[in-house]
Amino acid sequence: MKNWAAGMLKALDIKIHYTGNIPNQSHQRALLVANHVSWLDICVILAVCPAQFVAKSEISSWPIIGFLSKRVDTLFIKRAKRRDTARINQEISAALTAGKCVCIFPEGGISDGTQTLHFHASLLQSAINAEALVYPVAIRYLDTDGNTCRDAAYTDVSLVTSLRQILRQPHIEAVLNCNEPIHSTEKNRRELARLSEEAINQNLSQSAYHSESEKPSYLPNA
Repeated sequence: MKNWAAGMLKALDIKIHYTGNIPNQSHQRALLVANHVSWLDICVILAVCPAQFVAKSEISSWPIIGFLSKRVDTLFIKRAKRRDTARINQEISAALTAGKCVCIFPEGGISDGTQTLHFHASLLQSAINAEALVYPVAIRYLDTDGNTCRDAAYTDVSLVTSLRQILRQPHIEAVLNCNEPIHSTEKNRRELARLSEEAINQNLSQSAYHSESEKPSYLPNA
C-alpha cells in the first residue's frame, strides 16, 4: 500500500519533501498527529510512513479513498455517536501497544494548510493509555511558485472537482514537517492536543524549507 500511495502521487505529479524523523518500524507506539488539508493527506503520509488511520465512517464509502482506507485497516469512527470515541480509543491503544504506527487528524475538519483548526483532544487519550510517543506532523501543499496550493485543499467541493483542481496544477509539492515526539507520560490529553497544535502551527507559519538548498530547483528563490 505504501508503493500504491507513492504511485498515485506520482501519477498526480505530486512530490514529497519532508523534514525531521518520520517514525519507522524501530519506533514503537508512535501516534502521528497531523493537520488535515486534503484527501491526499492519507496518500502522502502512507508514502513515507506505513500507518493505520482513524477517519470518519462516511469515508469508507468514498471512491478510491474509501478503498485505500480499508486496505490500510483504517479505524472508522461514527462521529455522531459520542460513545464511539471510547471504542476507537481502545482500538488505537491496542494498535499502538502492538507496535503499529497510527495517524489521527484531531481538527475534526479540513483547513486550507495555512493554519490549523482547533485540535480536539478526545482521541489523544489513546496515546496516554498506551504510553505512546506523539509525533506532531505539519502538512502543506505548495504550487510551482512556492505558495500555498489552495487547489489541493479539499474544502467545500466534491471529490471529482477536487481531483480536477489538482490535475489542473502543473506540479504540487507536498511538504511534511515531522516534529520531535512528545512523551505522553505525565500529561493529559488536552496538554497533548495543545502541544501538538502549537508545534504544527509554528511549522505552518515558517518557511517550508530550512535552507535554500533544500528547495526543489523548480521553485523560485526567496
